[in-house]
Amino acid sequence: MPKTTGPRLDARLRLSIELALSASCADLQLSRRQDKDAHAIGMTGAEIDMARRGSSFDVKISAAVALALAPSEEGRRRARRTGLCDRSCMEIERLAARIQRSLR
Repeated sequence: MPKTTGPRLDARLRLSIELALSASCADLQLSRRQDKDAHAIGMTGAEIDMARRGSSFDVKISAAVALALAPSEEGRRRARRTGLCDRSCMEIERLAARIQRSLR
């Protein structure tokens, strides 16, 4: 039976999702703020670049970003295989929807 509870999404995972979803946005101020936020939580330039390309060096974050970019049952299965719980998958999808709305 899949887990249904788990920890809240951490800052690195949340920001990686934001970076991926806003990668095609031409807002220079947003990009600078994201870079500043990413460096503040210890992300390297390579990690920021990977997130903007929709991936991560971390398997769990990579699965979360993939789910945020294209929510699907298969994406949820992949995310669960990396250790994300059902609740986290739902939170990832809600976060992605909020970010996408804010970018419009």
